[in-house]
Amino acid sequence: MIIAIDGPAGSGKSTTSKLVANRLGISHLDTGSMYRAITAYFIKNSYSLDSIDVSSVMDSIDLEISDSSDRESVFLNGEDVTDRLRSNEVSKLVSDISSVKEVRAKMVRIQRRISSNKSIVIDGRDIGTVVFPDAKFKFFITASIDSRAKRRFDELQESDSNVTLEQIEEEIKSRDHFDTTRDNSPLKKAEDAITIDTTHLSISEQVNMILEIINNNQENPNK
Repeated sequence: MIIAIDGPAGSGKSTTSKLVANRLGISHLDTGSMYRAITAYFIKNSYSLDSIDVSSVMDSIDLEISDSSDRESVFLNGEDVTDRLRSNEVSKLVSDISSVKEVRAKMVRIQRRISSNKSIVIDGRDIGTVVFPDAKFKFFITASIDSRAKRRFDELQESDSNVTLEQIEEEIKSRDHFDTTRDNSPLKKAEDAITIDTTHLSISEQVNMILEIINNNQENPNK
């Protein structure tokens, strides 16, 4: 069983998805972390999209996800890059990198491989529209820009204390525009997805709302 949860940056989809998976006792995959890992790799190696063969770079990349009950770790070419993924530097560039068709093509292949023959909750921006259009359950999680910026600001305080709330808000607005208008797999709600506005919901309320919908339509979610 595939549960697809899509939504814009800062909507709470990754945290909610992880908790939904834990409550159901099934696997979880945060596809955003995969694109962030590729972005961190480009930054580390000072790669520019204008000056490299993206296909060759992607062919040289081996990406693995270790999903445990307390931490989802991302390994790129054997190196644990998890702690680099939420930096503001990565956040600023991830939309550019993830919009490249060669990058998305490889990530989709990996996402489908990781998700084969299991029940899993997958969150991202194109899960219900591109990666798994036939997912059993599809949700589109959204929230106001103000609340999303505040969540991301709070998240970044431990790693980047110089960032301002206003700066994050402008970056989210810019990223929303880019993600929804890009040519390759733009962010959009699947026609059959259920919209959940999390602006005034706690994480537990989001999780319970999704679980109620799933449990009301599925006797045994592990099948």
